[in-house]
Amino acid sequence: MARMTMIQALRSAMDVMLERDPNVVVYGQDVGYFGGVFRCTEGLQAKHGRSRVFDAPISEGGIVGTAVGMAAYGLRPVVEVQFADYFYPASDQIVSEAARLRYRSAGDFTAPLTIRMPCGGGIYGGQTHSQSPEALFTHVCGLRTVMPSNPYDAKGLLIASIENDDPVIFLEPKRLYNGPFDGHHDRPVVPWSQHALGEVPEGHYTVPLDTAAVFRPGRQVTVLTYGTMVFVSEAAAQEAGIDAEIIDLRSLWPLDLPAIVASVKKTGRCVVVHEATRTSGFGAELAALVQEHCFYHLEAPIERVTGWDTPYPHALEWNYFPGPARVAAALRRAMET
Repeated sequence: MARMTMIQALRSAMDVMLERDPNVVVYGQDVGYFGGVFRCTEGLQAKHGRSRVFDAPISEGGIVGTAVGMAAYGLRPVVEVQFADYFYPASDQIVSEAARLRYRSAGDFTAPLTIRMPCGGGIYGGQTHSQSPEALFTHVCGLRTVMPSNPYDAKGLLIASIENDDPVIFLEPKRLYNGPFDGHHDRPVVPWSQHALGEVPEGHYTVPLDTAAVFRPGRQVTVLTYGTMVFVSEAAAQEAGIDAEIIDLRSLWPLDLPAIVASVKKTGRCVVVHEATRTSGFGAELAALVQEHCFYHLEAPIERVTGWDTPYPHALEWNYFPGPARVAAALRRAMET
């Protein structure tokens, strides 16, 4: 089995689908000749041609708007918004057009498009290159929202997204592109070539869009998380000496509620971790669901570890980033009751 970075796995997914389905097209800012700002589409234009993989103007509204039209007419566009921070000009096309098309046409039309967006911090990108806007998408009926944490899931989830008939927001934690990140920024980066989840089949396979994964089995406390925070939570549990069960949600919406409920009922404790800002973040929805479905099994209050309610700072990156020390402190609080 091949070993791939997340960048290579995503490229492989698009390559597989371009070969399998003539209706798949890939485009966005600099994704053609240049191969994308993170090189996720490198070589695809040379292999599949300029009518299948091509560059678009610097217009997120135009990119998504044309993708909605293409999807309505039977194509399966995979478009890249260069950073998730830049999706705002396309908000109307995403919310009012793509997400509503199936409903407003009574099922006559669908919008099978995938919008790829690098997200999250940890790369010294500052306030306009580090946002985690997943909660804005999970709030919109008609959208699917996905965030992988490793190369194997990234390829399988992206193929499943492209094959799905609903619009999918595919968020890619850019801090994980080249290797897992445990939150210790002052330590050497471990490459995916040295991690089990860096093993990726070269052909076609899918990971279901509505299933979570038990990333780390445990019995003392459940950690609900996704993206980069999966590895931060793993480091925190190890450093705190707590037998935490880490649930990697993978698909934020639709959500694998049975997996969450089963884990929390087993452990009786729950810590929610995400990088996005705290107020109205997706963690609030997770906490509410756990409260609704697991109340009589909880032995302690639900804890949340998140980013702060402030724009992502450049000079104070690691004060904002929810590192293993903050997660470990929450795990200990959950165990004290």
